[in-house]
Amino acid sequence: MASRKRIQTQIDELKKSLVKMTTLVEEGLQHAIQSLVQRDTTLARQVIPDDEKINDLENDIHHLCMKLLDSKQASGANLRFITTAMRIATDLERVGDYSVNIARKVVALNEEPQLKPYVDMPKMAEIAQSMVRDVIRAFIDGDAKLARSVLERDDLVDSLDDRIFRELITYRISDAAAVSRAAHLVIVSRCLERIADHATNIAEEIIFMVEGEVLRHQRKRREELVGEVKPMP
Repeated sequence: MASRKRIQTQIDELKKSLVKMTTLVEEGLQHAIQSLVQRDTTLARQVIPDDEKINDLENDIHHLCMKLLDSKQASGANLRFITTAMRIATDLERVGDYSVNIARKVVALNEEPQLKPYVDMPKMAEIAQSMVRDVIRAFIDGDAKLARSVLERDDLVDSLDDRIFRELITYRISDAAAVSRAAHLVIVSRCLERIADHATNIAEEIIFMVEGEVLRHQRKRREELVGEVKPMP
């Protein structure tokens, strides 16, 4: 009984760490996009060092997971939770990295006049941020239905990314002076698309954890068939 109580205490600690990591990841993404829309270079520069806190939390989560696994006392649902938590922490760390990439592009963009009004990109960011927030809630609650709603939102982000890409290509073709700014914005859009992909990865892990259904390979094959896999610009 004491062993089971200790395991549950550590599982609760793991949940708290994941929620804390998610909060920092959300804030980093929000500040990165806010710095883009408001042309706030100071805010963009703050996103970059804050990523170290996310990296530290990833290390702490992996350490706690390994400690739980090494104890050989976790089993069943707890064991699946722990192994999934390790993969989720890695995905969240990558989301933090993409937010840093966005912030660095903002710093470069703000050195020149604004190329165009930002309409679709804030929408993309809002959807991606909701995906990250909801997918962690789905993990904590074991809610496969909420995880599936995250999967559905990925298509919205992909559509916005495609629209932004097509629009910015016209700038790059028609105005030589706009090439560098358009290229930076394409990368910002692609980073948001990748963030949504990582939220989707987490959702698929949750569905497997709760229902035992493997979706990742099905999605990859479907994307290849319809030509949705695009290289980074």
